[in-house]
Amino acid sequence: MTPVKQKFLATTGILTTALVWGLMWYPFRSLNQSGVSVAMTSLVVYLVAITLGVITFFDVYRRQFRLQPVLLVLTAVFGWCNYSYTWAVSEGQVMRVLLLFYLSPLWTVFLSRLILKERLTRSGWLVVALSLLGCFIFIYRPGLFAGELPLSHRYEWLALSGGMAFALGNVISRGAQSIPVPVKSASIWFGVASIGAIKLALAGQLGGILQIPPQSWLVLGILGVTLLCTSVISQHGVSILPATQTMTLMLMELLFAAASAYLLAGEAMTPREWAGGALIASASLLSGRMTRKPGTAQLKQEAA
Repeated sequence: MTPVKQKFLATTGILTTALVWGLMWYPFRSLNQSGVSVAMTSLVVYLVAITLGVITFFDVYRRQFRLQPVLLVLTAVFGWCNYSYTWAVSEGQVMRVLLLFYLSPLWTVFLSRLILKERLTRSGWLVVALSLLGCFIFIYRPGLFAGELPLSHRYEWLALSGGMAFALGNVISRGAQSIPVPVKSASIWFGVASIGAIKLALAGQLGGILQIPPQSWLVLGILGVTLLCTSVISQHGVSILPATQTMTLMLMELLFAAASAYLLAGEAMTPREWAGGALIASASLLSGRMTRKPGTAQLKQEAA
């Protein structure tokens, strides 16, 4: 395959991923409103992804899987990241969830410094400034300086924590280069399914899975296959395209989500929220160049 075709397929894959996640809120919310809770949906959907993934990539996992403590951490962190996101969009305003989630580059700055000892570049400081300014504009309300909480709904805190978990998972993943990408992807599926199972077990609702209507099972099966395919094509795209181009394409998720939320749920953002969201999205565009490894500047000086 020629490089041009490879780049085209990679670009198409990233855009498809953005489209899927920009629309994913709708089936999760519909299922939740029909009586299939987010925990049930997460457990079933990701069990489907796990089953098909193990069958499809059995040889890869047999050769490359090694149980390591860091893999358990990634499973928990990425599991909460995906679970909290789907929980938030199932009950809250879609764009508020997405934009609060997209604050993850801000948390990455601090976590990269704390865990990997990476230093901020000029772009990194700009990411911090844009993220903080965008966040302030986005969450501002008249009573904010009178002591009111900036976020008053559960779904907002879920989205914020999901973005933090995403940032932490990415930082830990960068430090765990020995773990193959397919194994890291599988850890996400196991993480989300485990959280769904634990939540159902604690509520004594595991048996409720057997009462899911047949038409809902069809939707759950389609979602499982879709998430598996999305994981594969997105990893292919990320491995070929530059990080900045990948992030630019992934920001299309915001446009897809905004359009679908308006058309399907009648949700619309205020001009102030659009302004704050634009700053947050701009910060995400710069996130691929915001840190440098320890000693990088010194090595450049020595090379010169």
